[in-house]
Amino acid sequence: MIERIQNSKILLLYILPFVLGAVSVLSFEPFNLFFVNFTTIATLFLILSFVNKKSRSTYRRRKNYLSNFFKIGYFFGLGFFLFGIYWITHSLTFDPSLTILIPLALIGIPAFLALFYGFGIMIIGPFLTNNFSSILIFSSILSLIDFIKGKILTGFPWNSWAYSLSWFTEFIQITNFIGFYAFNLIVITFYCASALIFFKSYKYKNILVILNFLIIFCFYILGSYIINKNDNYIKEQKNLITFKVVSPNFDIQMNSVQKNVENNLKKIIRYSEPVSDKETFFIWPESITSGAYYSDLLKYKNIIKENFSDKHFIILGTNTKSEDKRFFYNSFIVINNNLKIIYKYNKYKLVPFGEFLPFENLLQSFGLKKITHGYGSFNKGTPAKNFEYSGMSILPLICYEIIFPELTQRSSASTNFIINISEDGWFGKTIGPYQHFSKSIFRSVENNSYIIRSANQGVSAFINNKGKVLKRLEPNEAGMIELEVPVLSQNFKNKNDLIFLILLFTYTITFLILKKNER
Repeated sequence: MIERIQNSKILLLYILPFVLGAVSVLSFEPFNLFFVNFTTIATLFLILSFVNKKSRSTYRRRKNYLSNFFKIGYFFGLGFFLFGIYWITHSLTFDPSLTILIPLALIGIPAFLALFYGFGIMIIGPFLTNNFSSILIFSSILSLIDFIKGKILTGFPWNSWAYSLSWFTEFIQITNFIGFYAFNLIVITFYCASALIFFKSYKYKNILVILNFLIIFCFYILGSYIINKNDNYIKEQKNLITFKVVSPNFDIQMNSVQKNVENNLKKIIRYSEPVSDKETFFIWPESITSGAYYSDLLKYKNIIKENFSDKHFIILGTNTKSEDKRFFYNSFIVINNNLKIIYKYNKYKLVPFGEFLPFENLLQSFGLKKITHGYGSFNKGTPAKNFEYSGMSILPLICYEIIFPELTQRSSASTNFIINISEDGWFGKTIGPYQHFSKSIFRSVENNSYIIRSANQGVSAFINNKGKVLKRLEPNEAGMIELEVPVLSQNFKNKNDLIFLILLFTYTITFLILKKNER
């Protein structure tokens, strides 16, 4: 079987890499079969080292031998993204005029993202052999791909390999010290190191395999110590704030109809169960009234006034306009029982095609529009300034802003709460909402902050500052979860990607030194 694969260019360059990429998706939420990556990533490495070896005798004389590495990387990426982000196309089913774009989104987006793997692996493919130094440079390029993918254009840091361990809270505690991308590099190295088992006559392989698992065990022990110490610290806290997270499970199509605004409002108030004499923050999702603006909510001021007291604050998402009505925003607002805005944040990271249309004038001439309700694009806001109240320093994040590590890195040093409101109804009963939620766990650990998340038809939850999920509502659940959350004063958090860049440089230098010695 192995010999047949080795002798078949179609299997070796196209089919097997595609299958490996597709299977790797099972390591992420909601499956969490993380162990498949010990096979998929290691096998991808072994294929590349084999093709490199074979190229020296078979392909080297051909001018396009580098294309073999590009094909392997590209088809691995194609399988990975095709099965990993297919759920994006579900958002196109809500508007009949956009359904024609489904094939383009289903194939076109993965086909574009796969280029990162294609070109990245083409660069390092000729240097890979069955030795430890090659594992270092291979892990470096995969982590660099994730880093670049998350930064260029508008950035799309989705399903980096570290996210496959979102359930393993003990292991991920190290991200608070070294940052997400440095941790991602280490995770890729762990996965790829399993290839050592298949190295013939490599005298250090047993030592390195044992060392690999020893480091994993040390990370687990360190994480357990950090979590236990934090649990004891939290028990001592006296300053507690009551939060109620509401997940209404609204039908997103019905939600966009203006006549349903009042019904939706009454429904979400009923779920909120306000107690007049108890100070409470109510967290509602990103868009309880899709297509409606804050000014439209003012019509129902009496309903809010009748049900909420001056001890209540409501956090929700709504559309807003600038004073001159020239600019339109997707906003995170905090209101009191008089429906007065006491804090507002306009979304900074807008979703391409979802909330704004790139090359808008050109694409609108073809009849295209953004996916969310309304025709014109939202305007981009400015980076968030925290909402400060009673010792709390709250960083607001709307929808997929939670997937960007730099947004929490740039936040105030005093940040001790992150509130994420989202509308995940766009993605239906797919894996998208679960993958979206898993990113929140990492942001809590990196920023050493509680995360409170309200998502319509997504996962709503309370996550403590060490990534432990305290309470949650599933995407198909409607209801409310309540928790008294401590206001923490400890501020140590990761603030940049410097450690990742140092680690990447160290890997590269080590590779060059070991490669020179091997020669």
